[in-house]
Amino acid sequence: MSAPIRIGNCSGFYGDRLSALREQLDGGHLDVITGDYLAELTMLILGKDTIRDADLGYARTFLTQLEDTLGDALSRGVKIVSNAGGLNPAGLAAKVRELADRLGVPAKVAHVEGDDLRGSGRFEAALTANAYLGAFGIASALAAGADIVITGRVTDASVVVGPAIAHHGWKPEDHDELAGAVAAGHVIECGTQATGGNFSGFVDLFRAGRPMTRPLGFPIAEIAADGSSVITKHEGTGGAVTVDTVTAQLLYEIQSTRYLNPDVTTRLDSIRLREVGTDRVEISGVTGAPPPERLKVAVTTVGGWRNQAEFVLTGLDIDAKADWLREQLTPHLVADEVAWSLSGHRAADADTEEGASVLLRCVVKDPAPDPVGKAFTSPLVELALASYPGFTMTTPPGKPSPYGVYTPAYVDRGDVEHTVVHADGSREVIADPGTYLEQVAPDELDPALGRRPSPYPAPADTITRRMPLGAFVHARSGDKGGNANIGLWVKNDGSERYAARVTWLAKLMSPRKVRELIPEASDLDVDVYLLPNLGAVNVVVHGLLGDGVAASTRFDPQAKGLGEWMRSRAVHIQEDLV
Repeated sequence: MSAPIRIGNCSGFYGDRLSALREQLDGGHLDVITGDYLAELTMLILGKDTIRDADLGYARTFLTQLEDTLGDALSRGVKIVSNAGGLNPAGLAAKVRELADRLGVPAKVAHVEGDDLRGSGRFEAALTANAYLGAFGIASALAAGADIVITGRVTDASVVVGPAIAHHGWKPEDHDELAGAVAAGHVIECGTQATGGNFSGFVDLFRAGRPMTRPLGFPIAEIAADGSSVITKHEGTGGAVTVDTVTAQLLYEIQSTRYLNPDVTTRLDSIRLREVGTDRVEISGVTGAPPPERLKVAVTTVGGWRNQAEFVLTGLDIDAKADWLREQLTPHLVADEVAWSLSGHRAADADTEEGASVLLRCVVKDPAPDPVGKAFTSPLVELALASYPGFTMTTPPGKPSPYGVYTPAYVDRGDVEHTVVHADGSREVIADPGTYLEQVAPDELDPALGRRPSPYPAPADTITRRMPLGAFVHARSGDKGGNANIGLWVKNDGSERYAARVTWLAKLMSPRKVRELIPEASDLDVDVYLLPNLGAVNVVVHGLLGDGVAASTRFDPQAKGLGEWMRSRAVHIQEDLV
């Protein structure tokens, strides 16, 4: 049985800390360093890049990171796997070879392609259309001796799963092992979100004396031959790896209790976590099933043009001021869509001007730029001396900007040719798995699997105290297309009340309760899934983000703060649980 492979992550998004690759390389032994640069919004950004220059379409910061590290990585035998290729993995691979030649480093560079479906005839109006590929192409490139593997739109976890496959020799039918690697990959894919970043329990980490003020260390997954793993980080780096920080990332941007990947279906409700040392959390017990027969495609289109303005309302008569401004502007707004929102709470008798102010925000969208250009900005500028007292704006009106719309689609695997271009230029088409979930366990695709029972027995009639939900509940939220995802779980503090608190959370968090806590979701479909092994529920609010992050007019278009808002809402908590 092979020893565990030690895989570090150096990027969770396009724009992450440039020094992370160097930090991971110098921090201690690693076999592989991976980087995730692609998100739904990033694909839109890269698509716009290719309009300006067809030779672009990749994450250019990856080259900046390699400039300083490529020679050291090769001399230490560290492989690098990255999806920074985006829409042009061949182009980025060529740039890496040019860099290697300039540095005098004999790097073997391979790339994975076949995900880009823009020329397939199926998505003619799309700016981008990319199928999510699996990890066996990456594994084949590494097995053939590649030092660096560049990919396009593989799943986020695939950059971790591929090296594990190559190291341990797993086959497509090794579903439990693959599922365990997917879980590990999902945890480390978003960089420092696994080590305390964006973590709702950060105050507890400060109180525990964790080094939270120094740069947070990027995560590492030690993946064993049976698919189990230990999540950790380099010693001496900032942040922390705890059961709660790992849970936070496991619950991030998922849907049901089944996590569908091109190589395997991971049963999230089978995952078990255990602290096995300081900054060391074991993931075990993960089971998997064959993957779904069709592949998901991320499709982005140019939806139109948008603009916005923020007005500052100060002091008395806030509502009347907002009403007057809306009444003055509305007859002149010709955009197809106009959205108003009032944010902030004016403090009574505030001792600062900012504390006495709120923001009135107006967002306009239209298929054409003119209705959101001067047709929008001129009328509001003309009101500068003719509207509510104290008229001012946070910034001058800007120019229209294009926005994108994200749409998920699905294609047959036969429509996608998952191809590896090896370091020697030879091409290899990766075979499809051959066995699919629909053939052997179609019930695993039931979207109701693991959904909270309805009706669920209500909490017992006991003395309750009205407190914030976050009294002992953590949250992590985000976007999945137009849907918002909120993972809620009970703090893993070793309390004797832990099991009872988990039961209470499961009973409390019904779709009806979610709509009560998030009034914006009152007319939307809400799903709640139970993950008892993690002490968690996962909430999916369908359509809260409209057409996705780039098109959303919400104050928080990616739902990043939605979980924290829910934690601040007051609920009735049983007295014996407090």
